[in-house]
Amino acid sequence: MSFGFSYIGLIWLLMLLVPNFIWTKNKPVDYEKYAAKENKVLLALERTGEFIVTPVALFFSDFNYKGWHFWSLVLLASFVCMVLYEIFWIRYFRSEKTMKDFYRGLIGIPVAGATYPVIAFFLLGIYGGNILMLLGSIILGIGHIGIHLDHHKEVYGPKEKKKLPIRILFGFMKVTAIVILTVIIGAFVFFIACRNIKQFRHAIAYKDGVNEQIFVQLNDQEEYVSIIGESADNPVIISLHGGPGSPTTFIDYCWQDYLTDEYTVISWDERGCGRSYYRNAGIDPDNATLTFEQQLADLDALVDYACGRFGREQVIILGHSYGSMLGSRYALTHPEKVSAYIGVGQCVNERDYYGETYSYEDALKTAKERGDDTAELETAYERFMSDKSIANLLQLRTLTDVYHPQTVTKDVSTMAALTSPIAGVDDIRWYMIQMSAMSGGTRYEVLVEKPLGGYMMDFDALEHEDAYQMPVLLLSGSCDWICPVGLVEEYADNITAPEVSVHLMEGCGHSPQGQLPEEFAGKIKDFLAGCYPGNK
Repeated sequence: MSFGFSYIGLIWLLMLLVPNFIWTKNKPVDYEKYAAKENKVLLALERTGEFIVTPVALFFSDFNYKGWHFWSLVLLASFVCMVLYEIFWIRYFRSEKTMKDFYRGLIGIPVAGATYPVIAFFLLGIYGGNILMLLGSIILGIGHIGIHLDHHKEVYGPKEKKKLPIRILFGFMKVTAIVILTVIIGAFVFFIACRNIKQFRHAIAYKDGVNEQIFVQLNDQEEYVSIIGESADNPVIISLHGGPGSPTTFIDYCWQDYLTDEYTVISWDERGCGRSYYRNAGIDPDNATLTFEQQLADLDALVDYACGRFGREQVIILGHSYGSMLGSRYALTHPEKVSAYIGVGQCVNERDYYGETYSYEDALKTAKERGDDTAELETAYERFMSDKSIANLLQLRTLTDVYHPQTVTKDVSTMAALTSPIAGVDDIRWYMIQMSAMSGGTRYEVLVEKPLGGYMMDFDALEHEDAYQMPVLLLSGSCDWICPVGLVEEYADNITAPEVSVHLMEGCGHSPQGQLPEEFAGKIKDFLAGCYPGNK
């Protein structure tokens, strides 16, 4: 919810009010007689809705055009409703201006003059993600549409009763439609309300700190970051998402909010994905500049930006999954800029999908010990090794997961995404590209897998004796078989650092931050407090 002038809101209000001003000089005969009998409760709701909708439409910039995307269809539908509303008035002003002319249906809507603008403003509320507009239009609709439905009944009288079977059928269809419509409206209202509430909470929690979603110049591109923290004086954590190319910036608040009292946290859509991709799609549509080395250079630029802005000499690097590959290499090559390294679901040996083989062999062993038929599992593994597509990878994981169950089954990530205070259209657009890969789509492969796959498939940290010059925390779910815990523990034994701590979150999988976010943040706080008691 962003305060600011809305030209779209102004246009909609003018389309609403101008015909009404003209109507005051062209009222239907005997209209005042009907108006005198209007329900006082409905009238109060109508006035309340008008009182909410009018200023909200003008003073929230959420409703302004944001470029063409699939949510623009909602704005277009809202505009179509307003156009139909204008058609309703043109037809009325050209008629004899009787009450029956005033309540003639338009495309099946009996009280078109009341219904279309209410729908238009409700859709505007969905487009802008503004709960005040949604609630205002619902209140307005109950009052305004209710009043005019009463008038419609008075003008046209009771409908002729149909035969009982037809009445039952139509009654059932009406109830079904009402239930479906109520569920849809309720879902939009619920999720948008949750989003707006979180926006307000963040505004209050970070009023003396930082709460920004901005694009930062990192080498030759502007890339997207979210920065939150209660005090700009706190140490900085830079969080690196996994994938590669799976940005979680819009949902990371679900665990970062538990850190921001002591740390300023920066999340980043890495080069070539998410909002960073769309920001630069005009100059680099096929990710020609995307390499692992370039992402390391971008990370270095981001670290310099963070240190310069917040007056720090060093930052804390936290990497999840692929982000741990990026983060660990950066920490090793830039020790002067990193005060601590945290690897979540640490990538250890990705050479030719060794982690998948590691997981498969354990699952196969367990299956044979149980006496299970392993034919399907073995076939899935052979299929994946001959064609390492995402679809084949997910099919193999579905079968191995049977033998690697997680005891912590909850995951707040889905609800965090649906109610995110910072989620935007480009987050959803990129997510759809990722989802399309699961059904054979090639766009994700072209944009991310090909540019980064070569480095990933040759990555084996166990070939080197990595020497860190800062404390290291390796934090994993005890049931993580995507980046297997056994390999993480082997890596911990293979490295040197001032302190190496391995913590397994019991029962969690590859993303413990989405399963037990508060406990996850607590483990990070405990580790950092032990390393730096003064929080420096």
